[in-house]
Amino acid sequence: MAQHNQSDGTVEAPKAGDRLCEHLLAAGLIDSQGLARVRSIRDSSPDGRNAAGAGLHVLLTRLGIVSERDMAQALSTVLGLPLARPADYADQPLLNDGISTKFLRKSGVLPLADAPDALSLAMIDPLDDFTLQAIRLAVGKPVQPVVAVPTEMEEAFQRLYGSGKTEIAEIVGEGGDSLALDEEDTEQLKDLASGAPVVRLVSLLIAKAVEAKASDIHIEPSGARLRVRYRIDGVLHDVESPPPRLSAAVVSRIKIMAKLNIAERRLPQDGRIRLVVRGIQIDLRISVLPTMHGERVVIRILDRESMPVGLIGLGFDEGTLANLESWLALPNGIILVTGPTGSGKTTTLYASLLRMNSTERNVITVEDPIEYQLDNINQVQVKSQIDLTFANILRSILRQDPDVIMIGEIRDRETAEIAVHAALTGHLVLSTLHTNTAAGAISRLLDMGIEDYLLTSALTGVMAQRLVRRLCRDCRKPYAPSPTTLDEVGVPMALRRPDLTLYEAAGCAQCNHTGYSGRTGIVELLEITDPLRRIIVERAASQALHAAAVQGGMRSMYQHGVEKVLDGVTTIQEVARVTREV
Repeated sequence: MAQHNQSDGTVEAPKAGDRLCEHLLAAGLIDSQGLARVRSIRDSSPDGRNAAGAGLHVLLTRLGIVSERDMAQALSTVLGLPLARPADYADQPLLNDGISTKFLRKSGVLPLADAPDALSLAMIDPLDDFTLQAIRLAVGKPVQPVVAVPTEMEEAFQRLYGSGKTEIAEIVGEGGDSLALDEEDTEQLKDLASGAPVVRLVSLLIAKAVEAKASDIHIEPSGARLRVRYRIDGVLHDVESPPPRLSAAVVSRIKIMAKLNIAERRLPQDGRIRLVVRGIQIDLRISVLPTMHGERVVIRILDRESMPVGLIGLGFDEGTLANLESWLALPNGIILVTGPTGSGKTTTLYASLLRMNSTERNVITVEDPIEYQLDNINQVQVKSQIDLTFANILRSILRQDPDVIMIGEIRDRETAEIAVHAALTGHLVLSTLHTNTAAGAISRLLDMGIEDYLLTSALTGVMAQRLVRRLCRDCRKPYAPSPTTLDEVGVPMALRRPDLTLYEAAGCAQCNHTGYSGRTGIVELLEITDPLRRIIVERAASQALHAAAVQGGMRSMYQHGVEKVLDGVTTIQEVARVTREV
């Protein structure tokens, strides 16, 4: 471990970079290939630093290989330095007379405490010996470095040295009259969208969404205002928005980033952006839609690091996992996952593929779009504009000797027929359907024109799912439910105890005052049994299929949700919200 010199605050770290890399490799935060690429960039200049003066650890975050928070924790461990917490930052600015705010911000440092014998200094880069020595000379006493997380330091800077305005207001104020434009002048619009204020503004909106763990950003012009909303844990929240006069500039900036046509405002456009935010590689899917008041933009945020590593992380209980894994172990058949958009269907499929991924299996997927890249799995992107459709790709896949085929979504009869044919000829097929219940998937396939006798032979099972918000563990409030409440919820008498405690949402700083933090799945698994096969052949309605499945032992999504309410994971209101249509 690199040593910290207690006498003058300097870090004796001639080999700190190598030790840091060893730590990051051991922790699985980087791989040898990524490390070699960054070392090559660093060594491209004679002094071992790139043109911008960045060291190896800085490059690792700039390139999105290691997140800023992970790097701060690694630096703390390797250098033997404390990690600054949000509560450690001072309530009032320190050293106002001795060191300029501009220098502090540019150097990425901020005083935490000024004692007579030493200065405690938060540093984004504790290996920056020049800044450390400069501040030591300026204050005339030892400086004790503390590793800072960049986002937390930025929040402290804004609180201590801000003008009282928000970051968005400051950016808009700096732009002044230069942000006024003629929306019909494409060249002026392009220049404005490429200017520093608008670039910073859009970057800030995206960065704040990533920090809030939002899945989508909605940018909506509505006449008198430009509305910005983040979808967090499945629910939209209003956030601070730029003034409406910047609507065209903000949309144009996003179009430029996605390589879309900024002059075309009459037709919908779709694109993608890949960038690094806070040291995390982010993929953005862009959808632009013309509306009465201007172009509306929705940005889907795909964070590769948030991809679950397996089925256990999805919130499934042991019984659900055992049943699903027994389906995945079969050599052939169709396994369907159903639910509305945003219910986690694709995530479940990816987790299932990771469980089955091995050298003995040839796994091929056809997706639109490919949301996450999976190692050792062959993924094919649908491109309808060149007639590379689900059906056409599937025909080719069947000649590629696959063991497992994942179809992003069954949208039409042709795709459904090929999926059934693949299952009947010895392949395991995984796919999704947009239906509300597991039984509804069977009715949908029959309506598409799949013969009932083929469906009963090919279909293994259907899993319907929803995502409910988890209660924040720091602020959830316990209460004793009344018998009437338990009757309304449908809690079985066998589970009712005199000391039964449920929880409700409260709200605190940790959960952004929503009362919830993160999401978990509730599911129902419908297995195709002989009694169900007879009902399917009789073309029974989906309600009859659902009733027969429950009678045969299937636990409904609502019942699974109630179990999570009893376990203190979520609330009655949240389960009712996501299951009310079923």
